[in-house]
Amino acid sequence: MHLNRDRVAQALAMIQAVEEANRSPMLTRLGITLGYRIHDSCSDVSTALQAVNDFTQGFSFGGAAGFNSSNGGGSCQASSNSSERIQPVMAVVGASYSELSISVARLLTLKTTPQISYSSTATILSDKDRFPAFMRTVPNDDYQVKAMLKLLSDNHWNWVGMITTDGDYGRSALNSFASQAAQNGICLAFKEVLPDSVTNPNVNSSIHRAVQTIRNNVRAKVIVSFAKPVYMQRLFEELLRGPAEDRVWIASDGWSNAGNQMEHLDFASLGKVIGFIFKSGNISSFRQYLKELNSSRGANSSKDTSMRFMQEYYQSVDPNTTFKKEGKQYRFDEYGDVNLGYDISIWSTTRGTIKSLNVVAEYHPHNNSIKQTSPEAKWQLSVLKSVVSKCSNSCEPGQMKKTVRGQHTCCYECIACPENHYSNDTDMDECLSCDTTKEWAPARSKTCQLKSQELLDWEDGFAIVLLTFAALGITMALAIAMLFLWQRNTPVVRAAGGPLCQVILFSLTGSFVSVVFFVAPPSNITCKVRQVLFGLSFTLCVSCILVKSLKILLAFHFNPSVHRALRRLYKPYVIVVACMGLQVLECTLWLVLHSPRPRQSPGPTTVLAECDEGSYVAFGTMLAYIAFLALVCFGFAFKGRKLPESYNDAKFITFGMLIYLISWVIFIPVYITTSGKYLPAVEMVVILMSNYGILCCHFLPKCYIILFKKEHNTKNTFLKHVYEYAQKSSCSVGGGSMYLDSEGKTNSQVFIISHAFIDLPSSTGNAHQFTGTVNSESPIPASTKVQIVRTMNLESTISESTKEQMPEPKCLSRTLSI
Repeated sequence: MHLNRDRVAQALAMIQAVEEANRSPMLTRLGITLGYRIHDSCSDVSTALQAVNDFTQGFSFGGAAGFNSSNGGGSCQASSNSSERIQPVMAVVGASYSELSISVARLLTLKTTPQISYSSTATILSDKDRFPAFMRTVPNDDYQVKAMLKLLSDNHWNWVGMITTDGDYGRSALNSFASQAAQNGICLAFKEVLPDSVTNPNVNSSIHRAVQTIRNNVRAKVIVSFAKPVYMQRLFEELLRGPAEDRVWIASDGWSNAGNQMEHLDFASLGKVIGFIFKSGNISSFRQYLKELNSSRGANSSKDTSMRFMQEYYQSVDPNTTFKKEGKQYRFDEYGDVNLGYDISIWSTTRGTIKSLNVVAEYHPHNNSIKQTSPEAKWQLSVLKSVVSKCSNSCEPGQMKKTVRGQHTCCYECIACPENHYSNDTDMDECLSCDTTKEWAPARSKTCQLKSQELLDWEDGFAIVLLTFAALGITMALAIAMLFLWQRNTPVVRAAGGPLCQVILFSLTGSFVSVVFFVAPPSNITCKVRQVLFGLSFTLCVSCILVKSLKILLAFHFNPSVHRALRRLYKPYVIVVACMGLQVLECTLWLVLHSPRPRQSPGPTTVLAECDEGSYVAFGTMLAYIAFLALVCFGFAFKGRKLPESYNDAKFITFGMLIYLISWVIFIPVYITTSGKYLPAVEMVVILMSNYGILCCHFLPKCYIILFKKEHNTKNTFLKHVYEYAQKSSCSVGGGSMYLDSEGKTNSQVFIISHAFIDLPSSTGNAHQFTGTVNSESPIPASTKVQIVRTMNLESTISESTKEQMPEPKCLSRTLSI
C-alpha cells in the first residue's frame, strides 16, 4: 500500500492535537475525553461524502481508524464488524482541498455539524448563508490573491498567465484573481482550466494544451497557478520534453510546499517557484510526539456528558472570538475566517533536494505589504526584478500608454506627451496637465517648468532708447520754458502765446513723464496713472494750441459781423478749462467704473505682465476726444497758413497737428495687431512722436530766433513784416480805421486795417492792440513809435516818427495778417 508522507504527517498531527487537548486542565476537570475517527478522502469528492455519511449515521463501518487516548489504541466504538451504535460525531476537521470541503459542508450543514478546515481557502466557504457551520484556520483566497497581486505589482509584472482547475475552488480563485488583477492594472495573457478530477480522461489533453499555450505566450514570463500538485508535476514534465523556457511560477497554498514530489524535475530549466504558505507556529511538541510515538496509549470511551458539553460549547461560541496560544492571538471574523497572512518562499535545490520552505518574506494583510525576513532574502527577491513579464515595453517618463481598441489594456504603444503635459513615472496611463497659468512643458516632458515673466523692463534695450528720448524731451521742455520765461516780454514770446506757452510746455512735460509709467512693472498705480496722465496732459496741450489757432483765425479771416460775435466768445482760459473739464470727467468715469488694472496673460512659455485697460471704450473715447481737438486745431491753422512769417504760427500748428494725427492713425491698427511685451512700446513711440512734433514745430523755430536771430525779435521788425504782407496781400474787405499821424503833418496818411489783432510790447512793457483796415498811398517809415488802440467800436490813431522811408505799396485796401 502506498502512503502519502504528507498526509500521514497530517493524521499524526491530528492525533497529537487531540491527545494534548485531553490533557488540558479544563477537560480533565470536567472528566471529558475527546475521541477521533480519521477517514482518507483520497482527494475524491465521492469518497469524502461516503465518509461523512458513515460517521453521521452513528454506526461503525470498516476502513476507518478510531482511537481513544485513554486506552492505548482502543476504539471509540465496539468492534469494527458490529453494527452497535457508537458515540455520534460532534465536529469534523477537514477536508484539505476546497472542492471536498464545499461538498462535505453542504451535507454537514443539514445536520448542523461544525466543520473546521485547516487548508480549504475557497472564498465561497465564507458565505455564512450557505455554509453556516463551516470555519477554518487559514485565510480565504481573497487574501491570497491580494498577496499575489502585491508581489506582481512590486515587481512590475502586468502580463501573466493563470492555471487553475474546473471546480468551485478553481473557478472562485480565477474569478477573484481576474477581477482584482484588473483593478491593479494587471492583465491575464491566458487562462488554462484543467479538469477538476485527476481521473478525468481529458487530463492529458488539457495539460498538453496548457503547455502549448505557455510556449506561445513568450512575453508572459510569470504564471500563477491554483492547480493541484499532481497537475503541476505532470505539466512540468510535459514542458521539459520540449524547449523549456525560464519562467516564474507563482504557487498557491495548494502546491507551494509540494517540492518533495517534484525532486526529479530540473527546475534550473523550468525557472523559479515562489510559493505562498500558511503561517506556521511552534511544532516542537509535535516533534516530541513523533519521538514518543511507540509508547502505548490507553483507550477510554466517551460519555454522554462529553457529548452535551461539546454541543453546548459549539452553540455558545461566537465566531468573532479571539484565542490566545503560545503568546499569539488568533481571531475568527464574522465569516469564520482567520487571517494570519502568508509566508512567501522561493524554492531552492540543494543536491537534488527541493527546499520548498525557504521563507524569504512575509505578507501582512492589515497594511497589504510584503516585508523581507533577512538581508539574504532581500537579495533573493531583488533577483526577481530582472524578470520582465509585460505585453509591451515600459513607457519612459515623458511618455504615456496608448491602448488599441479591442486589445488588453496592458498591450499598448508609447507616445510622447504633448506640450504642456508631462509624465514623471513609467507606464503612466495618461500625461498630467501643467498649470498653464504659470507652468509650461515641451513635448515629451518629465516635469513642468515655471513660465518666465515677460514685461518691458528697465533693462530692455528698446525701453532704454525710449526712456532716453523721454528724458531728453523733459529736459528740452524745461529748458525752453526757462528761456521763454526769461524772454517773456519779447515780441517772439508774445506772439507765440505768452503765458500759454508755459502751460503748453508744462503739459508736454507731463506727457513725457507718462512714458516712464509704461516701462515700470505693472501695478494698480502705474496702470491707472500712465493713461490718465497722458490723456490729461495732452488734452491741456492741444486745448492751448486750439486757443492760439483760434486767435489767429479771429484776427485775420472773419467778416466783421462774425468777427464781432466770436470776439465776445473768445475767452482763452475759459476755453482751456472747458476742454480740460470734459476730459477730466471722462477719465474720472473710467477710473471709477472700469479702472485699468494689472493682469497676467499666460503665453506658451512666458507670463506677460501687462496692464488691462479696463474699458477699451473709455480708452478709445479719451484718444478720440484728443483727436477731435487736434482736428479742430488743424482746420483753424490750415486756413491761416499764408499769414506773415514772423507772426504766423499757423503753419507750425498745421505741421504739429498733422504729425499727431498721422501718428495716432498708424497707432490704431498697430496696437490692435500687436501683442507681447512690446505693446506698451507702441504707445510710447506714438506719444514721443506727438510730443516732439509739437515741441519741434512750435518752439524750436522761436528758440532759434531768440538765440541766433535777435535782430528779428524786435517791434519794428514785426511792423515791417506787417507792411510787407499788406503790400503782397489782396484788397481789404473793410472794417475799422487806423490813422497814422507823423510828427510832420506833410507825411500824414490814413490806413484801413481789417480786423488786425496784434500783441506788441510798448516802451513801458504793456501790451497794446490794434484792429482795422489800412488804405495807403504814401511810404511808411521803418522806425516808428506806434500807439495802438482797439477799434472794435473806436478808431485807432497811430503817431509815427520816421527816419527812413519804406517802399510804396503796390495795391491799396489790402488785408493785413499779423
